[in-house]
Amino acid sequence: MNNFDSVPPFFVTWHPTAARPGMMLRASILCGLVAGMVGCSDDGGNIVVGTPADATVEGPIVEPGVPFVAGTRDIDLGDVGFQQSEYFVSGTAVSYTNANQLSSDGRWRVQEADTADYKTRILVYRPQDANAFSGTVILEWLNVSGGLDAAPDWSAMHTEVLREGHVWVGVSAQLGGIEGSGNFPLGLKIVDPERYGSLSHPGDSFSYEIYSQIAQAVRSPVGIDPLEGLIAEQVIAIGESQSAGRLVTYVNAFAPRYRVFDGYLIHSRGGGSPRVSQSPQAEVTTPEIVRVRDDLEQPVLMFQTESDLLLLNSLPSNQPDSAMFRLWEVAGTAHADVYTLITSNSDLGDDPSVADVVENDNPAPIQCELPINSGPQHWVLKAGLHGLVEWIATGTPLPEAPRLSVTADGDAFQLDELGNVLGGIRTPYVDAPVAVLSGLGQTGEGFCRIFGTTRLFDETQLAELYPTRQAYLGAVTSSTQSAVEAGFILPVDAALIIAAAEASDIGNQ
Repeated sequence: MNNFDSVPPFFVTWHPTAARPGMMLRASILCGLVAGMVGCSDDGGNIVVGTPADATVEGPIVEPGVPFVAGTRDIDLGDVGFQQSEYFVSGTAVSYTNANQLSSDGRWRVQEADTADYKTRILVYRPQDANAFSGTVILEWLNVSGGLDAAPDWSAMHTEVLREGHVWVGVSAQLGGIEGSGNFPLGLKIVDPERYGSLSHPGDSFSYEIYSQIAQAVRSPVGIDPLEGLIAEQVIAIGESQSAGRLVTYVNAFAPRYRVFDGYLIHSRGGGSPRVSQSPQAEVTTPEIVRVRDDLEQPVLMFQTESDLLLLNSLPSNQPDSAMFRLWEVAGTAHADVYTLITSNSDLGDDPSVADVVENDNPAPIQCELPINSGPQHWVLKAGLHGLVEWIATGTPLPEAPRLSVTADGDAFQLDELGNVLGGIRTPYVDAPVAVLSGLGQTGEGFCRIFGTTRLFDETQLAELYPTRQAYLGAVTSSTQSAVEAGFILPVDAALIIAAAEASDIGNQ
């Protein structure tokens, strides 16, 4: 069993928001000879590039009920110039088995196995004004670890999506989001059986194909267009936590086969990666150590927190940067945090208080024993998305980043004299700190451990670190500007971080 199987569920506050089947052909001598053929393997097992089968898009779905997703619960998209639509997508999907040995280098080949019909849904958030559309579409593989469809990357990066005019598409790619499972069994058919009762998912062995067909429906619609006339110039696959793991498997097994994505943002993966196929289909497991294949033509950003490296054991799967790969490890961050659970719900990208470091140990509905992490993850993640879009559009790669410092045995982080981690991507949260911020050390019920910790400095410590007001503001400003110059914080977000420091009373002791 690889380490990914033990990754705890991801949880994020949920709310109901207001507002022709293609047949796959078996691998044969015909591969590559027919225009529009699906990707497959020839008799020698070599990958032949193609396109997924067309899916049928139905909608927008108006009634009964309203769309459901766990995301930003207090933001009315209409107030920020966006609109929401929901579509049902159906077709015939394929599961796969391996055509070579699945090794740690990720250079995997797969071949078709079983077929099954499916019907799922997608959510589309798009600018109301077509002229405001950036040309970028982001397909988030919705997270189902909690037994419901959650959109943690929308929550984390929505302010960047909104201000740039990207389209966000949430994809119900997995069985759990539709039927419900795990700690919070709130699958779509449970939440609203009238609206979602017709949905049918054949199992997660088919999830990779379903995701590919939906990407194809967005890029090259046949029949109903889920983008309503907007032209997707670039399509980016994103996913967080268990969905990040799915994307690791997708990139290695399917990215060379179906070139429907222009780039990938893999956010907070655990160790290893999920199976290519699982019961009731044939079990096709992956190695305990899995790296992203190094022969891709599309750029990949792997974004990791402190929790991901040691708690979720992704460290053994680390790999060096290359022409199409960047690994960002961010100091002072946890797998999930205050922004994930609380602040993102109402953040419109214009409130400096979002940058405050706070102690919050009982964020409903979880009960952790220590204050959860209040670190800089979302700021750096937005810069990562922004840079990935530019990388795809211009060919200018994201900057390389230093790795977090670990001990020789890889069992612990190396810390500074205050208790914050050394190395990694630096921000004022760890270089002009007001707290010890960690992705480790949390205790409490259920999956509290993935939320890390915050320990604010007391007045004595703050006075020693920042004896004057200017000492504190200077430290924050200098560190923030350095992060901007390095490409790890966007200028618009840097202004909020500095404004939050100016609004504090630190240095006035």
